[in-house]
Amino acid sequence: MISSKQSIESKGKFLRLSVQKTRRILNQIKGKKYQEAMLILEFMPYKPCKIIKKILESAGNNLLNFKYEKQNLIIKEAFANEGPKLKRFQPRAQGRAFQIKKPTCHIIIKLSIQ
Repeated sequence: MISSKQSIESKGKFLRLSVQKTRRILNQIKGKKYQEAMLILEFMPYKPCKIIKKILESAGNNLLNFKYEKQNLIIKEAFANEGPKLKRFQPRAQGRAFQIKKPTCHIIIKLSIQ
């Protein structure tokens, strides 16, 4: 069994999302109840919401293995770290090339019991 001080975490790594845009959404759901956060993510119009929702569902299902109900869950921590940047090149005039850096991020969500 999990005590109230422990938490369950779920991670999403190497996601093709911007870290700044993802953090903006994670700050909205931090400290909220599980069901409330799922509703917020359902109706926000941003691309990272769909992926964050999947990670949050995964964390909730991980906690169900310990016989806890989802109504008692609170999002203890939610943060995004930078991942490696994918480096691509855009051809330009006269044989030049401009570098394009495509960001990736790692999302970690920790749930605890109320």
